[in-house]
Amino acid sequence: MSSVFDASDLSWIDELADNDFIVIDNFIPLDKLSSVHQIFQRLIEQDELKKAGIGSIDYQVVSEVRGDFIHWIDQSETAELDFFFDKIEEISAQLNRYCFLGLKSREFHFALYPKGSFYEKHLDQFQERNNRMISIVFYLNENWKEGDGGELKIYQDKGDTIVKPLANRLVLFKSDIIEHEVLPTATSRKSITGWLLRKPPGLGFLS
Repeated sequence: MSSVFDASDLSWIDELADNDFIVIDNFIPLDKLSSVHQIFQRLIEQDELKKAGIGSIDYQVVSEVRGDFIHWIDQSETAELDFFFDKIEEISAQLNRYCFLGLKSREFHFALYPKGSFYEKHLDQFQERNNRMISIVFYLNENWKEGDGGELKIYQDKGDTIVKPLANRLVLFKSDIIEHEVLPTATSRKSITGWLLRKPPGLGFLS
């Protein structure tokens, strides 16, 4: 395997099909990762991240369920993220070619979990908005160590999996199948989180 993820190596598709999720390390080159860190830090300094909520139509901020702060990404305004989204587009194209998912669009945000925050067990696909097909989490936690918390817990009948939120690690999972939670953080946890969609954002409730 190359030092940086290569979407043309289709073994990842087989693993996703078999297990409903996959963990990919060394997703982008380190210089590109540094650029992403700089963007995130700038958003934090400019107070651009807002308290996240739950629900699609009946949207509510419920701290007892999730405690992260987010900033939705407008790719047209952030050329520094082009390399990351080019890689995401490669993934989307391969999934359409080999898994026939009909992916048409995507939505992503930066996510910051402050110390002591979490996100309870949930499913990413809403009943009233069912266009999310593949969930993606890209971690930005430099020097993460055991005890820092914020791991992703994936629930499956065959057994649960704990994924450490290591920098430059990407997790893909099926939005309509995989229940998951973010375990409580002992320090801040940073990521880009998003979804590959089979309809443009906001149209999933029509089907």
